[in-house]
Order: sequence, then structure tokens, then C-alpha cells
Amino acid sequence: MYVTARSSRDKPAVAEFPHSVEETAEEVVAAGGVGVAVACDHTDDHDVRSLFERIRADHGRLDVLVANAWGGYLPYREHNEWFQRPFWEQSMERWDGMFTAGLRSHLATCLYGLPLLRETGYGLVVLTTFTRGRRYLGNVFYDVAKNAVCRLVTGLAEETKDTDLAIVGVSPGWMAVERMTGLSERQRAEMESVAYIGRAVVELACDPAVSRRSGQTLAVGDLARIYGFTDVDGRQPTPYVIEP
Repeated sequence: MYVTARSSRDKPAVAEFPHSVEETAEEVVAAGGVGVAVACDHTDDHDVRSLFERIRADHGRLDVLVANAWGGYLPYREHNEWFQRPFWEQSMERWDGMFTAGLRSHLATCLYGLPLLRETGYGLVVLTTFTRGRRYLGNVFYDVAKNAVCRLVTGLAEETKDTDLAIVGVSPGWMAVERMTGLSERQRAEMESVAYIGRAVVELACDPAVSRRSGQTLAVGDLARIYGFTDVDGRQPTPYVIEP
């Protein structure tokens, strides 16, 4: 498994959260897998192209691609305060974070990764988001960026419909990561570990009929019920974003 991120031990990208790509790869190894750390800025096309050239040189194939890059909250200062301001009081600085380090990163990763997947002949692409496209998310920039991922899933599925590739959107709930602080008791009770979405990806990758889900965006909690997996504590947290 190749693990990518901007932050490395030698060059942390976010001072507030110094976790490095090397540490993530080490966690993969500790869990019994093979983790290969690659410092890669997914807003840099050269970095992304070089990543897939390395994978091609190392293995000649790619079976599963997960696009999860997100820099939409940078800089992190006063996140909750600015997020809740009305649109006309927002700064275009947020556009750059949410679209360049969010949506565009997904696009670039797929642009340079799909050719290698197509050469393999089959495979799975997972794009992460935080919606299923039917509810306003409380901030115009955030809403458009996250909902656009759902449309990207739809478009890529249409573009690859004559192949054995499956393009699936996956929407987690409240994840137990470093920046998730100041939550209500209800929100804390609904939190998911990072392993929960990982297990969803594994189930999709192991499903021989996953192509039937191509073009769909599904909540992790719904996938848990479809495939019968749980979070690390044995629970099946329900999707936090409740939509009609």
C-alpha cells in the first residue's frame, strides 16, 4: 500500500498537526500490511504524476485508488467562526483550500492514476466526500466542493462504463481525528474511527460485483450494514449526515 501526504518527518505541512506520512505507513505495517510512504503534494501535478510513474515502475499495475486529499480548512485558525459566517463575509482564500487542495486534488489523482488502472484491466476508485448530494452543508464553499465530488463520481463512472473499473464515492461521518474537538455529547457518541472507512474500502475492493455500485456515493454506515462490518469497537455508527 502506497500512502501519500504533504507532511513528512522532515517537512511537516501543518504545524498544528505534525503527523507524518511515514507514521501512517508505519501504522499500516503495525496492522500487518505493507506501507510505503511517499511524500506527495496532490496540488502539485508533477508530484502526482511522479507518484504513479513510481508505482508503474515498482509493480506495473494498480488495483485500488483512494483519493482522500483535503486542505479545505487551512489555515486552521478560527475554523468554526469563519465557517459559520454568511457567504458574503467569506474570503476567497477558502476557495483555494477547498477546491485546489480538495476537489482539484481528487481530479488530478484520478487523471494520472486512471491510465494505470485501465492498463490493469479492472479495479476500484474511491473518492471520499462528506455528503450524498442531497443536503446543504452549511457553508457555500464547503457545500460546493463536497457535492462536486459526487458529480465527479458520476462523471467518471460514465466515462469508464465500458470497462471493468468501479468508481464509488464514500462518505464517512464524524471521524476521530486530531482536529475534531469541541463536539457535543451527541456528536462524540456518533464518532467513527479512521478504521471504519478503511474497512468500507476493503469490502468494496473484495466485492466481485462492485461494478454495480459504480457511480454511487454511499455512506460508510450504510456500507457497514450492506457488507456486515463494524468499527473497531464493534459498533456500526449510523451516517451522521442524515438525508431524505
